[in-house]
Amino acid sequence: MANLKNSAEISYSALTPTHFPAVLELGNRVQGEGYLNLENLTEYYQRGLKNGINAGIVAFYREQLVGFRLTFAQGQWDIDQWATPQDWGVAPASVCYFKCNTVDPAMQGYGIGSTLLSKAIDAARQQGSRAGLAHIWLASPGNSAFKYFSKNGGRLIKEHPNKWQYAAIYEGYDCPVCDDLCACVAAEMLLTFTDQ
Repeated sequence: MANLKNSAEISYSALTPTHFPAVLELGNRVQGEGYLNLENLTEYYQRGLKNGINAGIVAFYREQLVGFRLTFAQGQWDIDQWATPQDWGVAPASVCYFKCNTVDPAMQGYGIGSTLLSKAIDAARQQGSRAGLAHIWLASPGNSAFKYFSKNGGRLIKEHPNKWQYAAIYEGYDCPVCDDLCACVAAEMLLTFTDQ
């Protein structure tokens, strides 16, 4: 990516199935091979749809996909052993789930991640969410994922060791930082939406 003058050259839209090939390529290149496949991406897309509103958002620069955020609508994701709803301070039924945020490394630093999050929050609010949960990858370079989510209002609920190990064992996920079996720690973080 070259010659980006300002962030106004980046456009955003709701995720559609026509974006799937580019999302799969970018997601697996950045997050690790096996992170996304057509089956789970299709499921994630469906979980993001509610009340005719799509909480999945994509970003483009010169018609090339450079980022995406996958978000599950409230009530359309499973609260599992990696979540601590008793510590959220908000009704679990009103919490959406920020599944994944990915920005092409060549396009980082232009506010794409924050804009994707802002647009996903707007959609989630329209769907009826009051907050959003995420599991932040603490192994990101310079712990940038945690810093980014904190800067945008996320608060740490709990750390979960080996969060992605199941995906590595059973789903073919190849962590980009672990040489063997993934042992990355996830930070369970909650972002409560303020009224605008």
